[in-house]
Amino acid sequence: MSTLPPLPPLEADVAPEGSDAEASLPFYTGHRQRLRERLLQAGPQALQDYELLELVLFGAIPRRDVKPVAKALLKEFKSLWAVIQARPERLRAFGLSEAATALLATTGALALRAHRSEVSNQPILNNWQRLLDYCRAALGHETREQFRLLFLDRRNRLISEEVHQRGTIDHTPVYPREIVGRALELGAGALVLVHNHPSGDTQPSQEDITMTRAIVEACRPLGITIHDHLIVGREDVTSFKSLGLL
Repeated sequence: MSTLPPLPPLEADVAPEGSDAEASLPFYTGHRQRLRERLLQAGPQALQDYELLELVLFGAIPRRDVKPVAKALLKEFKSLWAVIQARPERLRAFGLSEAATALLATTGALALRAHRSEVSNQPILNNWQRLLDYCRAALGHETREQFRLLFLDRRNRLISEEVHQRGTIDHTPVYPREIVGRALELGAGALVLVHNHPSGDTQPSQEDITMTRAIVEACRPLGITIHDHLIVGREDVTSFKSLGLL
């Protein structure tokens, strides 16, 4: 596990009054304002990933140069999304304060909920690519397997998204009877099954195939449709339906 580079001593963001004020400014004074102006005037596309991350960190680290912190985070976690979706304990172990950890976690939660709202606003079958993007965003960086259920109404609108089970790094127990029971409780007419492979390999195992068939068979007598089973990795999503497995 990497750690943050040493941070300089705390400095005042605002120069003290007096003729020597300008000379007393830390070297990064003005950098924050310039970044904010570029964001507002030219848009986020004008900023690099580490600069956007700097803007977020400004709120939790008010009087230090955060550029080395932002760059170190991206080097450690490999992507901006991985940083804001990282587990708090990883961020704290990396050297971030509680305030910075909470701010990054909040940013990640906001981004994911905004992603999810785009999926929820219209029938999922008419918005399939957004669903795939959301599933990868939600599960692509999880370090342990999760099995999630997307419950849909008869018009294929999302009723509820629930984590059915959490497992180990390569196995999650799944119980078809519990899935059927929950679908009946919610009045769901269809389901999308989603789970992740932390290894990054999204090809279904024989166990995945057998488990999916058991769920389909349990749901069929009750008229509950399984639209797809998605396996999510860091870079890709594999669809059972596209593979001819459903």
